[in-house]
Amino acid sequence: MAQRQEIAAVYTAAVIQGIVLVTFPAVSAIFTSAEHYGLSTTEYGGMFAPQAVTAILSSLLGAGLTHRIGGKSVFLIGLAADLLSMALLFTSQFATSVHPLAYGLLLAATASLGIGFGFAVPALNTFTAAFFPQKVDQAILTLNALLGVGTALAPIFATIFVGLGIWWGLPILMSVMTLALILFSLRLPLQDGKAAEVADKEPPQKTKMQIPARFWLYAAFALLYGICETMSGNWATVYMSASLGASITLASLALTVFWVTVTGGRVLFAVIEKWFPERWTYRALPMLLVLAFLATASVPKDQPFLGILSFGLAGLSCSALLPLVISFGQGELKTMTASVAGGLIGFYQMGYGIAAFGVGPLQAWGGLSLAGIYRGSALFAVALAALAFVIAGRSRTKA
Repeated sequence: MAQRQEIAAVYTAAVIQGIVLVTFPAVSAIFTSAEHYGLSTTEYGGMFAPQAVTAILSSLLGAGLTHRIGGKSVFLIGLAADLLSMALLFTSQFATSVHPLAYGLLLAATASLGIGFGFAVPALNTFTAAFFPQKVDQAILTLNALLGVGTALAPIFATIFVGLGIWWGLPILMSVMTLALILFSLRLPLQDGKAAEVADKEPPQKTKMQIPARFWLYAAFALLYGICETMSGNWATVYMSASLGASITLASLALTVFWVTVTGGRVLFAVIEKWFPERWTYRALPMLLVLAFLATASVPKDQPFLGILSFGLAGLSCSALLPLVISFGQGELKTMTASVAGGLIGFYQMGYGIAAFGVGPLQAWGGLSLAGIYRGSALFAVALAALAFVIAGRSRTKA
């Protein structure tokens, strides 16, 4: 019974973390609207820089903290940071008349979100791997599918609340849900459970002294994947509205479709694993992502519905890549099992930061259009495909 409650808490946390993570991109129209925050494209992109920095630091520190204070404490710190992020976002609306103050609150909010993501997500992956030691790949795919459910729900909730004229209802809703999960998780023995046993198997001194050379292949993959995912996850609504002339509703729909196909793809590839092994999926999806970026860049300005389809293809292409690189890494890099998830999440967030912040300067100073940037992003997907063939050749897999 206790383990069922732990699994329920972990899976619920994945959904909540997904919603919280996409809350900021989901209400991007509010941030860039002159009636609300009036942020420029560069300011909007820069808003995510603190998130990337704090997510990298917290995800890299997470393994060490887990040894010192336990997995449950790290998990709860992550949830508390998510709660603070939503509270700061809600509060920022009262400071829009003073632009520097409002923007400062938004920066603090995304910094808190980075801490929450960096602590919570690696812990969730480690807990899940421990709960289902015989089905690690499928279990992590399922966990990340639930994370994807949350990311898909965020733009839907945002559309509803924006339509009602109360966009701030989304951070309020997430504050309530996060607080309820914290209270529920407090009585669970997560820090002394199976996840902690996995962490204890890792030789502390060896991990501090040696990082296997193969880890850097996984790290490079995670970084490139972070860039590719963020090009759709953070910039879809901006591209749809600014470049394709779509309405706010259609722009939100594009982001929803992206995250729905990310989630659906994770479920699909977990289900068909017996007929289409993870190794094949891992190699095929980056090549599909190349096509998705080229299709997005080629959408005519008067055809926003084609933009929605291209972002759906991008979502399917991204779907299983992050959970698979984590599960493959944990399977192969036995000397640092408990650190793999945190390390790869850190590099993923590094890629997130590059794409989230880099687009604005490329437009403002480089004179590039969003379509041109999407076309260039196909090169990152090509590099991702090359790494996938190298990694899948030796990684642990059922194939």
